Amino acid sequence: MGTVSSTSQPIVIRKRSTVFTRITLPCTSGDSLDTTSEHSQEAHSLVHEKTRYTEQEHRKPPPPPPPSEKPHPHPQPSFPAYAPTQDIVSDAASTSYQDFLNTFPEYRLTWILDTLRRSDYQRLDTTGETYADYMGGAIYPESLVRVHTEFLNRSVMGNTHSISNSSRLSLKCADEARAAVLSFFRAPSEEYAVVFTPNATGALKLVGESYPFTGGGNYVLSHDSHNSVHGIREFATYRGARVCYIPPTATGGFEPELAKNILLRNRPRSAPCLFALTGQSNITNAKNPLSILEYAKSLGYHTLLDAAALAATSAISLTDTPVDAMAVSFYKMFGFPTGVGALVVKKSFLKQLKRPWFAGGTVNLVQVPGTIVTRSQELHEQFEDGTINYLTLPAVTDGLRFLSAYLPFLPLRLSCLMHYLVSSLSQLRHDTTGNPAVRILSAKPSRRLTSVGDQSDTGSIVSIIFLSPSGEILPNSFVDYAASKLNLSLRTGCMCNPGGAAAMLNIQEDMDKLFEGATLKDFENAVGRQLGVVRISLGLASNFQDAWTIVRFAGLFATEKTRNLLWDHFVDASGIGRAI
Repeated sequence: MGTVSSTSQPIVIRKRSTVFTRITLPCTSGDSLDTTSEHSQEAHSLVHEKTRYTEQEHRKPPPPPPPSEKPHPHPQPSFPAYAPTQDIVSDAASTSYQDFLNTFPEYRLTWILDTLRRSDYQRLDTTGETYADYMGGAIYPESLVRVHTEFLNRSVMGNTHSISNSSRLSLKCADEARAAVLSFFRAPSEEYAVVFTPNATGALKLVGESYPFTGGGNYVLSHDSHNSVHGIREFATYRGARVCYIPPTATGGFEPELAKNILLRNRPRSAPCLFALTGQSNITNAKNPLSILEYAKSLGYHTLLDAAALAATSAISLTDTPVDAMAVSFYKMFGFPTGVGALVVKKSFLKQLKRPWFAGGTVNLVQVPGTIVTRSQELHEQFEDGTINYLTLPAVTDGLRFLSAYLPFLPLRLSCLMHYLVSSLSQLRHDTTGNPAVRILSAKPSRRLTSVGDQSDTGSIVSIIFLSPSGEILPNSFVDYAASKLNLSLRTGCMCNPGGAAAMLNIQEDMDKLFEGATLKDFENAVGRQLGVVRISLGLASNFQDAWTIVRFAGLFATEKTRNLLWDHFVDASGIGRAI
């Protein structure tokens, strides 16, 4: 078994095809950056010095041991199955990795994820892409796609609404997928049902359009919620219910005691009330305590959990937290398939929902012309519009089994990487003024995990803004451009979470001044800059190499020569004429 000693164990270097060209200039993809000018050559030399590694040196065979040195009694194989240091590809990264392991020795407990990285995510290394947008969508494991493709190649599957052999196979796979979802989230099958939807948004809309909102009722939610949760307020207000917001903290989420107070003041009296909780913010990194769902339930609320961001890296038990309904997207959990989500919902709650329409698959009998409609006898079928995505449901079953094997290790690994990222980014200073180059706006983890199976108090997101030497905010479009040219996948903007973004950017007063018909451009003109943040999000395939590369990428903006070089190319590409 490969191990790393903090003192004497040598680092094993593994060759890969695009050796750190994603953070050395010129780039390997897209329009290459010009390095013919004297200014460009200086910047190229500076960045190359930071990430010194040459394929020529790597191709040299290791020197033979001295004659007096006895051969190791157990020589290491050339490509061991379990060797976490193989993914470190530069001398600078190797030194940093040793320091990292000295600081976070518990990271060694998660080395099974390094083996997974090599077996199922090797394309990240061969393409030279650093992926840091897991909150936008997880990277699919190659084995999941391979297993699913082999299943499709040897199977004949038909529409689940028929009774042929092919249809029965599809129905069997759908039932297996429902059972797998219930098992993964520890939802008792006698209490819960699974309704397949296009995504988490589809699941949330399903509740919004079907919930019995009426005058005297309330819809309670947090500022720091996804637009799909905010969108439910349209159904509430249309039917006469009030919308009540829980204010955020400066780093998102909410104060539990304030939330309880608002829930208490707006508790159900004569009409149904719905409380929607965002389990984890997709922009502020805040995790809200699931215990508040139990408090809301005790006051008479129906409870809805948006777990789209939470489910990918956190264990959720609906036995421990028996929420009325929960929305998830599977591509955010394990990358494949897209186009399939689920509403995991109590059967008793589902019976209280009323669809405002019907469609193929949701009904048993329809009078035409007339008004008589008999719904499907299967409760979940009443809420699944048309034919479900039956060809992909076997991949949901396999994906949940896949994630179950690795999820216990993930919070610990991400805790180590998050603490490293937060610490490293906080220390970046401009080489000309000494001022901070980065400001972290999102919630930071308050405690460090040390054991497999522990759960973090935040997510694995770092939302930041880049600053100029004088302290002005650099345009997100500039950062986006530089990241794309240097093969780093991240995301900029408000992430469909305007309340969380406003809280972190301290622009709530500007938000209050919005007028009917206002556009994003109007809002940005009023504020005087581009809105949003730079979001870095880690996930199942993230490793130290990724975190180290992100820090090095941020360091390019702290160095005047490399920042100006990137800006010159950004100006040429976008037509922006303002200097920094």
